[in-house]
Amino acid sequence: MKKVEAIVRPHLLDAVRSALQEVEVHGMTISEVRGYGRQLGHTETYRGAEYQIEFVPKLKVEVIIPDDIEDFVVNAILKSAHTGKFGDGKVFVIPIDDVIRIRTGERGEVAL
Repeated sequence: MKKVEAIVRPHLLDAVRSALQEVEVHGMTISEVRGYGRQLGHTETYRGAEYQIEFVPKLKVEVIIPDDIEDFVVNAILKSAHTGKFGDGKVFVIPIDDVIRIRTGERGEVAL
């Protein structure tokens, strides 16, 4: 099993969710996060005053998937979250040893 974490632009969440549903991902966790990458934040103007936004708001999408659909999931995220501009985000793929469903005690892929 794998855990796929994607840091994406907030306005692209619906597109990412739809793309994941098309490749049979049945659950996900979404977190509001803030950070910066190579762009080091950005400058905005409010009522004539400029100020620096050091930590850019993003969303973190987390899904746990079987190994056999990893490529489909990663490609779905890449296609749906891509704008071609700085700040599009990142995708991380992490191995998962075990998953346990609390309600039933099921383990492994059947717990997904």
